[in-house]
Amino acid sequence: MGERKSWADKRAEVMSRPGAGVAYESARIRFELGAAVRFRREELGLTQAELATRTGLKQPAVARFEAGGTMPTIPMLERFAEALELRLSVRFDPLREAG
Repeated sequence: MGERKSWADKRAEVMSRPGAGVAYESARIRFELGAAVRFRREELGLTQAELATRTGLKQPAVARFEAGGTMPTIPMLERFAEALELRLSVRFDPLREAG
């Protein structure tokens, strides 16, 4: 039976694979955008169905977005911003060295 790896060792192994860093960053972006939309929707007291109506989407599409399941386009982010009474701001941040 093989030796069990720590979470840190397993993560390092996975992240050393080609393309893993890009995939991880993409997932992080999707998750953070979805969480921001969900937070603002709840702050406004809206249901997913109500937000779907405001954006012209269907409720399952809003649910997928909030769960980080889709990478939106800029026009889609603009639709969410308008529906959530926000102004969309896109920026580039400098990369940080891995700690």
